[in-house]
Amino acid sequence: MRDLPIFVQLAGKKIILIGDGDVADARRRLIERAGGAPVAELSPDVRLGFVAIADPVAAAATAERLRAAGLLVNVADQPDLCDFTLGALVERGTVTIAIGTGGASAGLAAALRQRLERLIPERAGAIAALLGGAKAALRHAFPDGAARRRAVAALLAEGGPLDPLEDGAAPAEIAQCIADVPSDIDAQVIGILDEIILTSDDPDALTLRAARLLAGADVLWHQVGVSEPILHRARADAPRRLSEVRPPVPETGVHIWLRRPPA
Repeated sequence: MRDLPIFVQLAGKKIILIGDGDVADARRRLIERAGGAPVAELSPDVRLGFVAIADPVAAAATAERLRAAGLLVNVADQPDLCDFTLGALVERGTVTIAIGTGGASAGLAAALRQRLERLIPERAGAIAALLGGAKAALRHAFPDGAARRRAVAALLAEGGPLDPLEDGAAPAEIAQCIADVPSDIDAQVIGILDEIILTSDDPDALTLRAARLLAGADVLWHQVGVSEPILHRARADAPRRLSEVRPPVPETGVHIWLRRPPA
């Protein structure tokens, strides 16, 4: 991963925008859609800057001036001058999917966005709103954080009551959905050790089962030489531990061991 994707809250914030023309207009629309206020002059409360100037020399000079003032800067069509870049966006209510290519190809990001537009239904935004309003109910039903995470995963799983990719409207409320999740859901998976035998360094060669196991692992064990792209398919907050032999069955949590077939 070359860039760290983050979501910046712009509501009520001043964002400097320097330039004119279609590109500047597009930047202005994005800032305003996020609740920001585009301004043209520097002030102490401005933290981000957008430069949309056609002349590359003038754009570079403007970017340097803004950067010297302590701003993070985006320069249209000049990724080498950017502190941050803008991804192609898929929006469903409060759900935002951003696709970035590190400035390599806006066309590729747009092509991927068009595919995702067909895959992500409007229902996803409604489900986000439901879950946002159900945080207290989920904490009450599942006080333990790990159990709560598994309960939400069960609700959102393929075919589950809150499957975000299923066609149709979202449930009117989710109280009954929460009540239907077994209260001992975490106990059902305590002490699991599963094994994935890798036949390729290519993450696209993972089976669906292997991909799901990686996505749900609490701890990831792996042999030396397992490729970074494979490891990246696991949750970023799941601890990584090296082991050349099968680790012991854990007392708690879901542990996955990635190994290569014997030579």
